[in-house]
Amino acid sequence: MNILITGVHGFVGSNLVKALCAKHTVYGVDIVAQHKPGLAKTYSWNDLNENRIPAMDVIIHLAAVTPDVAVRCIRKPDFTVNLTLTQRVFNYFLASDSKKFIFFSSVKAVANSVGDEVLDEEAIPWPVEAFGETKLKEERYIMGKFNMDDESWKRVYILRPCLIHGPGNKGYLYLLYNMVNKGIPWPLGAFGNKRSFTSMDNLSFIIEGLVSGHVASGIYHIGDDQTISTNELIEVICESQGRKARIWRLPKYFIRSVAVIGDLFCLPLNRVRFKKPTDTYVVNNSKIKRALDIESLPVNARKGLLDTFNSFKEESDK
Repeated sequence: MNILITGVHGFVGSNLVKALCAKHTVYGVDIVAQHKPGLAKTYSWNDLNENRIPAMDVIIHLAAVTPDVAVRCIRKPDFTVNLTLTQRVFNYFLASDSKKFIFFSSVKAVANSVGDEVLDEEAIPWPVEAFGETKLKEERYIMGKFNMDDESWKRVYILRPCLIHGPGNKGYLYLLYNMVNKGIPWPLGAFGNKRSFTSMDNLSFIIEGLVSGHVASGIYHIGDDQTISTNELIEVICESQGRKARIWRLPKYFIRSVAVIGDLFCLPLNRVRFKKPTDTYVVNNSKIKRALDIESLPVNARKGLLDTFNSFKEESDK
């Protein structure tokens, strides 16, 4: 098939090109037109606006402003451009002969925290941060323009992945890896939790299933089959580095106090950064597995994380 990916030069887009190019012809839309192995051509946003892009079977919409975990609390990113981009790309899809539209939303469009619950597609969306609020607006725009129950020849998939990781990722896990790589002990060992992650290999497997299969339109939560605690995550990082994990179980009240001070003085450890590694956030992926008629995803969560951290090590060793 001919597949068009917006934001093709980003982390997820780059990995999808590698995964899809063996079976399909992959094109991109991005603000830069650099060459990428496996990519037939990159078009500009003006090409999209002026209908200079050839017919595509599938459109995968990735392009978006995302939260930057590397910055402190001073600069707040503007996510409103995401809604404008999604409106533009989805309207293009509706007017085109493309058969399938795959939109990357986020679990943050539903909830920033789930406590002891397991997040599934039946949950009532209640985002509390700007990124999630904008993603929910994008979802509602799409569903306002397209009836998900329509059995027409077009199909629309709204994907809500939890944290995606893989080679080239420069987000939260990359920062965590670099901290542990410096020999800094992990100070939050007293906080037990469980989290869902999405390995790039499992995500690519799901995208191939949607592209090539006969899956009904709908909203699908995406995550690995297994959950993992942050303490286990630190152990996997240390395994990739060939060292023993150093996990400190400092008193919870002390860590919470430091995080509050971090908010006041914009320190590296603040309540926003404290929340992600200590919260429990579990995503139910049963619906997408039923849709693909599979019992399990191909890559174990721990194995996928180890592969990611090994890729970080290979990059740092160059």
